Formats: sequence, structure tokens, C-alpha cells
Amino acid sequence: MATRYACKNYRRTCIYALTGLLFSAASYVVAQQKNIFTPAVYSRVEALFGKNASSDVAKWRQLVTNSQNEDIDEKLYQVNRFFNRFEFVDDLKHWRQPDYWATPIEFIATGAGDCEDYSIAKYFSLIELGIPESQLRLMYVTALELNQPHMVLAYYPSPTSIPLVLDNINRRILPANKRRDLAPVYSFNGEGLWAAKSMGTGRKLRGSGPMKMWDDMIDRLNSVMLGDTQEQ
Repeated sequence: MATRYACKNYRRTCIYALTGLLFSAASYVVAQQKNIFTPAVYSRVEALFGKNASSDVAKWRQLVTNSQNEDIDEKLYQVNRFFNRFEFVDDLKHWRQPDYWATPIEFIATGAGDCEDYSIAKYFSLIELGIPESQLRLMYVTALELNQPHMVLAYYPSPTSIPLVLDNINRRILPANKRRDLAPVYSFNGEGLWAAKSMGTGRKLRGSGPMKMWDDMIDRLNSVMLGDTQEQ
């Protein structure tokens, strides 16, 4: 039985997880270039989710704008706090699907989501705030006290450093070695997939087979989408 903080579909393959993230990342890159936060976007958000949702999305954009010149610790704090205020709701109840990765706008507009949605929204927000994607990884873990699968966002100050963990269970941003309640399983971002041996370290899995096929597909998708943008 899923708990409040459980990620029910933890045993989905990591290939599935990676493809969902890569597709979102590719789409977001294009969206950034087209300056998605236009009046038309807010109108569509309002039409789909209501006026309050449009206002909440505008607050997210304001947060990103206001935090651009802050130091790294403040950026992490502000983003973590902003998203942790939303309600945890299981995918099956919220989206009527057993597994659904919401975009940040869907998460904000509906005011609810599960652990994957918190982590993905924080991930994209910090990229927008200028933190290199190479320093961020979405990490599947086991929440030991709950005996449940879970996802968190890990920020690496340097490639070999112990990451800081942004989480919706424990809302304090702590080094991973202080989170004895979490056991790492996999971590990944738009640049690759890692098999975690211990918290903060791991072995990168090279793109081959299905992973390479998906990587190639994302490359083609980016080429088509960015090419069309450039031509216009």
C-alpha cells in the first residue's frame, strides 16, 4: 500500500525513467528558446486549470527571476521551499494513471504531485537559475524508515563531492551522508544514467542498446525542433 511519500512505480525500468526525463529536457530546451512565459501561455494555463493556476505559474516565474543573482545555497533553498509547499497526491488519484511524470507547469497548476514531480520541478527550476545540468541528478532511493521507493534531487557542488539532497520528506537540505534514512539505487539526468553504489558515488552506464536508441531519438528530436525554430 502506498504511503503519503511513496513512489508507487519505483520498479519501472530505469530506461523508462530516462526516456521520460530526456524527452522533457529536450522539450524544455526548445521552450526556453521560444520564451514560453508569454501572455498566451498564461491564458492557456488559465483555460486548462483556472485563474488561480495561472497566478501560481506566474509566481514560479517570479521566483526564478528574483533568484537569478542569489548565491547557490539561496537558490537551492528558495526552489526547495517553493515546491515543497504543494500537496503530495498519488498519481492514480491525481492523474488517474498508475505512473505520470508531470511537467513543472502541471505540478504547479494543480498544486499537487508525487515525489517524482517535486524532484523534476526542482531540477528544471535550478537549471533555469543557471546551475549546470551536470551538477544535478534525479536520484531513485529507498526511504528506509518508510520502507518505500522514493525520488529526490541531488546537487553536486563538484563532480566528486557528496551531493546535497533536496527532498519533500525531510525538507532540510542536507548532505547525502547525513541522510541515513535513504539508500541510493539510481541517479540520472539529461546527460546520462548512473548506477549508485553508495550515496554520492556511482558508475555511469554508457549509452548502448535501448539507451543509445533513445539518445539518438532525442538528438533527432532536438535537431528537428531546433531546426524548425531556427528556420522561423
